[in-house]
Amino acid sequence: MLEVFRLEFMQNALAAGLLASIACGIIGTYVVVKRIVFISGGISHTAYGGVGLGYLLGISPLLGATGFALLASVIIGIAGLRLKTSSDTIIGMIWAVGMAFGILFVSMAPGATPELMTYLFGNVLMVPKSDVYLMVILVMVIVVVVVSLYKEFFAVSFDEEYAAVLGLPVGSLYLIMLALVAMTVIILMRVVGIIMVIALLTIPPATARLFVNRMVPMMVVSVIIGVVTTISGLISSYALNEMLGKPVPSGPIIILLTALVFILSLLSKKMFAGWYVVKESNSNV
Repeated sequence: MLEVFRLEFMQNALAAGLLASIACGIIGTYVVVKRIVFISGGISHTAYGGVGLGYLLGISPLLGATGFALLASVIIGIAGLRLKTSSDTIIGMIWAVGMAFGILFVSMAPGATPELMTYLFGNVLMVPKSDVYLMVILVMVIVVVVVSLYKEFFAVSFDEEYAAVLGLPVGSLYLIMLALVAMTVIILMRVVGIIMVIALLTIPPATARLFVNRMVPMMVVSVIIGVVTTISGLISSYALNEMLGKPVPSGPIIILLTALVFILSLLSKKMFAGWYVVKESNSNV
């Protein structure tokens, strides 16, 4: 199987998968701890409008999606902070409007759009090197910002009121966090697609949270889970391609493997907890 990664498209896929694992491990931890999964879904689906705009203008759809995702994160953040309207209403509206723009722009774009489905459902095997370079830049920005504002993000994630008492700019930090979520969504889009971004953004951190409570260890474990499932998904996808003689998307396989890791982790934790309780009760007797 190691011979598989001698192919250039598999090297691009591996690089994209590793970058996505780093991004979702770091930012996904904040998404799970702060419980903003629905906001992440709104941002990811709004990004489809940018994909359509990219096709219409003849530029990289990933670049267009980045602009739309960042704009959506700002709108959702400001609306949640200042408007009296329910944030769920705003997110749902942004979600629908972004998808509507995407469909409209794609229908107006000249020529065929053969790669459109890869943005919806993901196909990391088709990631070009130019997208890998953009993903590298986004991951570098995410890492630098998180390292620089780690203490501030930590305070805002667990207790916004206490963070405000400390004099921290809670609103600005919240907007920056949503912008980082938007960048992560763009990275994950090429790996698992817009439809399944939420899964890869939340399942690894949720799995890590079963075993660790501290923020940094949770991020590290999340990244490790993402790396293992991504590499396993790539190898499985390539093997199925060879076996069946037709393309098998790697995105769904990666998601299924990630979900399997979560289920097995949950079962093992419950079994261990039950064994520990029985052992303690027997020792007391």
